[in-house]
Amino acid sequence: MKDQLAGKRIELISTSDPYTNLRPGNRGTVDVVDDMGTIHVNWDNGSTLGLVPGEDQYKLVDE
Repeated sequence: MKDQLAGKRIELISTSDPYTNLRPGNRGTVDVVDDMGTIHVNWDNGSTLGLVPGEDQYKLVDE
């Protein structure tokens, strides 16, 4: 599954990171999913915060 996410568009629902400037509704493009399962995203606002499944909530979007 991790290889299937690369290049997909994603929308943030919520994150557990208190220091990020990302907000619900922000969108980005999945760069890679690492061996730990972290989804590394190139966010449209310039952030590169990785999402941790089970801690962060997100959805794939069609664009």
